[in-house]
Parts: sequence; C-alpha cells; structure tokens
Amino acid sequence: MKYKIAFIFVLLSMSRQLAAQTMSAVPFAPKILPGKGLKQFDFFYAGEAKARNMYIVRDGKIAWSYIDTTGRGEISDAVLMTNGNILFAHQYGITLINSDKKVLWKYNTPEGFETHTAQPIGNDHVVFVQNGNPAKVFVINIKTDKIAKEFTIPFKSGTHGQIRHARLTAAGTLLVAHMDLGRVCEYDVNGKELLSLEVPSVWSAVPLKNGNMLVTSNQRFVKEMTRGGDTVWEYLLDEVPDYKLSSPQLAMRLPNGNTLINNWFNQWDGRLDLNNLPVQAVEVTQDKKIVWALRAWTDPVNLGPSTTFQLLNDPNGITEKVRFGDIK
Repeated sequence: MKYKIAFIFVLLSMSRQLAAQTMSAVPFAPKILPGKGLKQFDFFYAGEAKARNMYIVRDGKIAWSYIDTTGRGEISDAVLMTNGNILFAHQYGITLINSDKKVLWKYNTPEGFETHTAQPIGNDHVVFVQNGNPAKVFVINIKTDKIAKEFTIPFKSGTHGQIRHARLTAAGTLLVAHMDLGRVCEYDVNGKELLSLEVPSVWSAVPLKNGNMLVTSNQRFVKEMTRGGDTVWEYLLDEVPDYKLSSPQLAMRLPNGNTLINNWFNQWDGRLDLNNLPVQAVEVTQDKKIVWALRAWTDPVNLGPSTTFQLLNDPNGITEKVRFGDIK
C-alpha cells in the first residue's frame, strides 16, 4: 500500500511539473513585436519594483536614470515636470529631485501609513493621498513645508491596498481610484464628494480632455467611462490575442487617439523567464489592434517593471500646470 501511495505522489508531482512547464511555454507575446521598439516614443518611465528606478528614454537609449538600490518602498507614481524636476511617491514617502538627482523636498510618511500617488501643483504645492487609518488627501506647500489643505476620504482596513492613484482634473477637482472600495470618486478642494462610480479593483482613473475618464482595473480591463458611468470604450485584456497582459496599472490617451496601457510584472510573485519575456506596455487603436509593444528587460536598456509611462513633450500629458480649487 505504501508503495502505491508513493507512486501516486510521484505521478502528482510529475503532472504538476508538466503543467508548470506547459504554462511557462505559453508565449507572453509574439517573438516579433509591432512598432519601432524603444524608438517609438521618447518617454519617462518608472515602475513598482524591489528597487526604486526611473528612466528617461530618448532615441531608443537611456538618456537619464535614477537608480536607488538601498532605499525602502516601491515607486507607484512619478511625474516629470516641465522644468526637469521629478516628483515621485515611493510607498513610505514622497520626494522631489532635480535632473542632477539632488533632493529638493521630501515628505516622510508616518509609521503605519503609506503614500502611493502624488502630483505637483505649480512649483509650490504637492497634492497626495496618504493610505492608512484614516486615509487622507493632503496639499503641502513645499516652500514652507506647511499643510495648505487636508481632508479624510473613505477607506477600508488594510493600508497597502487602499489607494494607488489620483489625478487632478481640468476643473480643479481630484479623481481618486479607491482600489479597496472598488470606486472612482471625485472630490473638491474641501473634500466634498462630487462623483462616485463603481469600478471593481480600480487601480487608476485618468481624466481625459473630453470630460470622460480612462480607468484601469486589477480585474484586467481598461475602460473609457463618462461621468454618468457609461462605458464608451472597453479593452478586456483576457481577450487580447497573442498577448498575456496580466496587470494594467495606468492607461493614457495618446495624441493620435490610441491608448497606451502598461503591463506590470510582479517581482514579488514570480521570476522573469528570459526565454519568455512579457511586454511592459502596448499601444492600442480604437478598434483594439496593438500597433506597438515594448519589451526591454535586458542590457543595455533594462527598464524593469512598468507602472508610470509619460511621453515627453505630450500636449495632452500630465503637467504641474494644474489647480486644486484655488490652489495653483
């Protein structure tokens, strides 16, 4: 009997190994990718990873990099400002550096709280969301280091999974992606809720020039939604042929009307297979055809996991030339 049981365990082990090999053999993306590779765009890039790395890519090459291998936390959000400064949220703080990597301002998150998203307002203020109990929106004057505005927002327990992304709108309001609540909410500068839309496992909500918003979800979809909650465009990642796009975190609408979607790789849950590498971003047309894909995991341009993707000189892109109520 014991030999029969041992034989069954051996068979089960072999079947698991075979299943794992079969899964790893499924290509994450075509061998030949559409588009011009790294030369398709000039862009600023950062991602949630075990090290805090950021890059500026020009003409297909790394023109600038920030490599932090000794710090703590992960970069969930970063903004390249028009003056060349970079503001980034890195879980346990927010830092503003210049192109020479000199720290111009820093906020250290209190023990038990986390910060995963931040945006500059002009050159004097920063708005950010702080996860924790309670979750709060802050506006800080970085010249005086004084709080210009703060208010509490809804939250569930579990600090790390509360909010990953927030962005100011042209109307001077703040769109917050409540990942824990499965809702996108809009707040005015005094914390009044102006809008609340159900979006399960929402990671980000980016306002568009037409008044709609582009949302991404951990349930592997990207949608353009109206303020009334109607879906006008939807991209279901599980239905994309020839690609395995597992974790969208940010989507942006390009000047040509296409949509750029990042595809994050979780370094904590898996190890890269150099013979079967996932793509880090795709450009998708309105009729859902992939016309460009990025795969840059090896030297001389190893960009690592993808979270933030900002085109250089994009007139529709994120900027510090925004306001939050009367703060500008």
